[in-house]
Amino acid sequence: LSNEEIRTIITAIGTGIKDEFTLESARYHKIIIMTDADIDGAHIRTLLLTFFFRQMQQLIDAGYIYIAQPRLYRVAKGKHEFYAYDEKERESYMERLGNGEGRGSVSIQRYKGLGEMNPPQLWSTTMDPERRTLLRVGMEDAVLANDVFQTLMGDEVEPRRAFIEANAKFVSNLDI
Repeated sequence: LSNEEIRTIITAIGTGIKDEFTLESARYHKIIIMTDADIDGAHIRTLLLTFFFRQMQQLIDAGYIYIAQPRLYRVAKGKHEFYAYDEKERESYMERLGNGEGRGSVSIQRYKGLGEMNPPQLWSTTMDPERRTLLRVGMEDAVLANDVFQTLMGDEVEPRRAFIEANAKFVSNLDI
């Protein structure tokens, strides 16, 4: 699906939910958003967070929304394998497996998306409750959050462009 199709679906689903939803009617107390670790995944995550913020903010306030943190790299040598979140962690595993002698026969696999992992890898890196990393979505300032969502997801291009230009220097995980 394209981003526009996803936005249309979320808008259609959200119609009327805000007025009918209550926290007491929530069947699940842990909702995990699991998207690819690239820019498209970040956009889909933003769309989903916008939906929850606009239609079911009580879920965020109650701490029921989480974001899965998928690994970006698999570093392996022989029977030893490690999964890394970023380049720094990847380099650390490379050093460990290479015995301080560089890469050598160390194998590196970069995952652009969750679909590139086979089911056991996806389970062990992102889904297994014993090993996964989740970020709980919280909201310190609802007015500020509303302004940011409106800027990023609204119809006006200029405020979005200005926001991106002003905040681009703060990006720490950019996957091009």
